[in-house]
Amino acid sequence: MNLCDIRTIRALLGRHGFHFSKSMGQNFLIADWVPREIAAASGAEGDCGVLEIGPGIGPLTTELCRRAGKVTAVELDRALLPVLEETMAPWDNFHLIPGDILKMDLKDLVQREFPGLRPLVCANLPYNITTPVLTALVEAGCFEQVTVMIQKEVACRVAGGPGGDYGAFSVFFQYYMEAEVLFDVPPDCFLPAPKVTSAVLRCRRRAAPPFRLRCGETFFFQVVRAAFAQRRKTLLNSLSSVYGARLGKAGLADILERCGFSPTVRGEQLQPVDLARLADALAAAIEA
Repeated sequence: MNLCDIRTIRALLGRHGFHFSKSMGQNFLIADWVPREIAAASGAEGDCGVLEIGPGIGPLTTELCRRAGKVTAVELDRALLPVLEETMAPWDNFHLIPGDILKMDLKDLVQREFPGLRPLVCANLPYNITTPVLTALVEAGCFEQVTVMIQKEVACRVAGGPGGDYGAFSVFFQYYMEAEVLFDVPPDCFLPAPKVTSAVLRCRRRAAPPFRLRCGETFFFQVVRAAFAQRRKTLLNSLSSVYGARLGKAGLADILERCGFSPTVRGEQLQPVDLARLADALAAAIEA
């Protein structure tokens, strides 16, 4: 069964009385090169267990089952469960879990589903849950690689540096993962066609953080959130809102100068390592 063929898809969905849900961000692939390329980029092999989120009708799932030791898919839309029972019937290394991935204990899921296997994630993520899902996958700390198709704008923000939509989430994600945008997927590759271009993002978990933090991760990310909280303001004014009562605006200006930053610099102009240097200096000043 060609799960990217429009006639096959429509016949399949018609048999099961399925209707697309806008609230769930459902867009099914109709270009068969896309699931092949995503699965190839995922790193899935026989010794891997792959978690897929939102399998839809299963075109990417099928490609993953060809490569991985086991594929476990979590699907929120119960209307798709009988569809997947039909399309994935040939694969004995496939397991379907109905439910909301954001309400699951991912560490427990990995231990139950993939004993003895290297856990990976590969998915065509619904646009409306991209950030919370990526956050949960990072915080779980148990996936060595995450390969997802998401909105191109978001992929560039996650993997990009200063400028554009770079922000606190970019810094958070890049602290734990090495991310790269692999290729674009245009709207005409989907049914129904979304209004935006998608991109495939591959993320490998870092063996160690990219820089040393004397201040600790909790304080570092507190500083990062403060730096990006008011994007139109200078970094000095943004930090003053959080640390001004303890250090004073003049004290904060002195810290920025000692770190080598202009008094008019904005948070989105700083690399993660620059923000780390700033956080260490702020922590030292607070403790002094």
